[in-house]
Amino acid sequence: NEVEKFDYMEFNKVLDTFSNHSTTIINYFEERLTNASAESFNAKIKAFRSQLRGVADLKFFMFRLARLYA
Repeated sequence: NEVEKFDYMEFNKVLDTFSNHSTTIINYFEERLTNASAESFNAKIKAFRSQLRGVADLKFFMFRLARLYA
């Protein structure tokens, strides 16, 4: 592979990234699947947590979280 022979660190980083994530990258182009829904859910949880700082009752927190975003 000519890119592997080319000795620039930037290209090697790109090549390593593609090698490490090739399954996910190929899966996106074949199936159009992403982790966008998981990222969106994480953002909602973060926003919810920021509104409820200092909640002492963890059980209630989890109940509210499940009711709002389940």
